[in-house]
Amino acid sequence: MLHLTDTRTRGVELIEPSTPGELSVYACGPTVYRFAHVGNLRTFLLTDLIRRVATLHGLRVTVVQNITDVGHMADDRGLEEAGEDKILSQAREENRSALDIARFYEAAYLADLERLNIVPADVAPRASESIDLMVELIQTLVDKSHAYVGGDGSVYFDARSIDNYGAISGNKLDALKPGTRFAIEEDPQASGRKRFHADWALWKVAGDTRTQLVWDTPWGVGFPGWHVECSAMSVHHLGTTIDVHTGGIDLRFPHHEDEKAQSDAATGTEVVRHWVHAEHLLFDGRKMAKSTGNVLLLQDVIDRGIDPLALRLCFLEHNYRQQMNLTWNAIESAATTLKRWRLKIAQWAEEPSAPIDETTKNAVVAAFDDDLDTPKAIQILRRLEKDESVSTGSVFETFVYLDRLLGLDLARDVGKPVVAQQLPAGAQALLDAREQARADKQWAASDQLRDELAALGVVVADSKEGQTWSLA
Repeated sequence: MLHLTDTRTRGVELIEPSTPGELSVYACGPTVYRFAHVGNLRTFLLTDLIRRVATLHGLRVTVVQNITDVGHMADDRGLEEAGEDKILSQAREENRSALDIARFYEAAYLADLERLNIVPADVAPRASESIDLMVELIQTLVDKSHAYVGGDGSVYFDARSIDNYGAISGNKLDALKPGTRFAIEEDPQASGRKRFHADWALWKVAGDTRTQLVWDTPWGVGFPGWHVECSAMSVHHLGTTIDVHTGGIDLRFPHHEDEKAQSDAATGTEVVRHWVHAEHLLFDGRKMAKSTGNVLLLQDVIDRGIDPLALRLCFLEHNYRQQMNLTWNAIESAATTLKRWRLKIAQWAEEPSAPIDETTKNAVVAAFDDDLDTPKAIQILRRLEKDESVSTGSVFETFVYLDRLLGLDLARDVGKPVVAQQLPAGAQALLDAREQARADKQWAASDQLRDELAALGVVVADSKEGQTWSLA
């Protein structure tokens, strides 16, 4: 069965469903105020891989993923989110209504999922349509003395009312002093507003200038805090026991720490059994940020003429819990591999069928079960591709079966005429010369040969397995 690294226990845990035969998964979804970048999409792929492995093992998987279209503030550095709602900020920038912004980027997000073969959530509640659930949860927390109305009329969670805060992130309340990297500077106006500087807002009173995305509640006209949204929607749709909760590592604190505190305090039980986080994705060695201009979107990959599933393969070549540095060379190399596999599978399909190679199948499934060791799974398939001792019919059946886990649409070209790529005249000599130049560490010569090949219409990519090529 599947094992995953649990952020809370700091170890690899067996994922055993609380209800036999069924696996419940809550995935933190997007804040729909901009296009999702490829780092976001890598995190969403994590949930898809968990679903695919569990389904292969015969489990019925239910995935709930929220759509945040209110309450996520532009400045969420610390325990109290300060600043402007991200949706409203983008609405002002684009001169559109807040809900127009939210629906536009939600549709774009769903389109990206489809292009990456990521199965959409079974239930995708919107925060703006779940206000009643949040009000009910907040009232429960108030009734249980885990929340209170502050001096400004907003409702705050009492962080000191629970005894295990920090179980996910390791950040203890006595260490969360104002001014540290875990909390924003003490607000001069905070006196009398909150009982403790580490308390956070569950419901925020709206100011006179905020006219969109506000609701009337027992605590006045206002809007929800980002953290309470996930607590309310996850418990409502999946109940008080959730097998796996996924998200990016940047959500571990404060978002997931606060979400855990709210959910557990309201229900009186530990709601989430396993917290699983995907690590950061860098692009060309830097964190993706609008300010640095290195944000990469899936559309950017497609605009280069690259199949978006090449990006999925590129992600599979790295483990979800390891920081990954994405480059164009890596994407192009994955695209070359994807094209080669599809071409070979179309060729193998014309050969007599044969049983699946059980050794390879079991090894790949075992790699997925072992904390989603997708790099090992890809290596095993590369070896099978070159293994002449296995019949081509068996190789075909094995690749197609395991594509249920990979999600690469490998048999897409089966049934189409098989046309092998032929190198232009003189290209092979240039490829051989470039391979030797790289072996001799003559990088300038290697780059010049790459340009000469490009002029012939041959795209060259480098990977750990060596030099690969495809026709432009």
